[in-house]
Amino acid sequence: MRFACTFAQVAALSVALLGGLSAEETVDEETPSRPKYPLAIAVAAAESYVVDLDLPGVWKLSAEGQPTLFVRGSKWIRKPLNRPRCVAILPDGDLLIGDTPTREVYRIAAAGGEPKPLTAGGIGIPMSIAVDANENVYVADLETRTIVRFPLAGGKVETFAQVNTRGLSLDPQGQLWAVTQDKHQLVRIDSAGKATPVVSDRPFQFPHNVVVTDSGDAFVTDGYAKAIWRIPAGGKPEQWLTGPPLINPVGLAIHEGNLFVADPHAKNIYMIAIDSKQITPLIKD
Repeated sequence: MRFACTFAQVAALSVALLGGLSAEETVDEETPSRPKYPLAIAVAAAESYVVDLDLPGVWKLSAEGQPTLFVRGSKWIRKPLNRPRCVAILPDGDLLIGDTPTREVYRIAAAGGEPKPLTAGGIGIPMSIAVDANENVYVADLETRTIVRFPLAGGKVETFAQVNTRGLSLDPQGQLWAVTQDKHQLVRIDSAGKATPVVSDRPFQFPHNVVVTDSGDAFVTDGYAKAIWRIPAGGKPEQWLTGPPLINPVGLAIHEGNLFVADPHAKNIYMIAIDSKQITPLIKD
């Protein structure tokens, strides 16, 4: 039987055999200067955070475009933040981060520190997170093809809506929107978990995430189309922005009239002014 190990894993095992670190501890690696695979982004008034799937970990992004490492995940598959995929910022500045190998959503204090698990491994594949004003946490669970819900304080996970969801967002009125992989690719979901179609007949090639403006316009990232779609309130979807510098737009956030797009293939975060479509790369070369 053949085994394949990275250099860091071999080094960690060697140290363990010599009586030093345990075999589950990793040898420190040099931290890169920028995200390797920026998959998701969350933006608040003072801070922006970027999920890096391949580091793995989460970066904090300054207004000047300088990324600094906020938390580094483990290289070991059953350890926290081994493959983080989504992030949300709470009103107090703490973060919620969804991690697939541990089937968990973690809370991390704004000042940093150890990730705190909230569901005892009660989620399958967390792809997106939204938190409402009543401190309900909604998670798109790709494994169960549902939206699940649990209290922000942590606890039991329950099925909220039978919607095969990839991306979630709350609009300014607190209503939940979901990007799905089914015929109705964009839906609104009421407080009882009932979905109302917004976009049907599958115009998107591979939609990832959604945000909604104060006026009710929705924007959706589409990786395969290399595009961002705009769905006017009550209108039909249109390709709002497509092509370079977008290569595979995935993560999406909105703040103060700007969209923030995480593109893992471009290895950058783009700020796009909604009124002018001016694109600004936030991670400087």
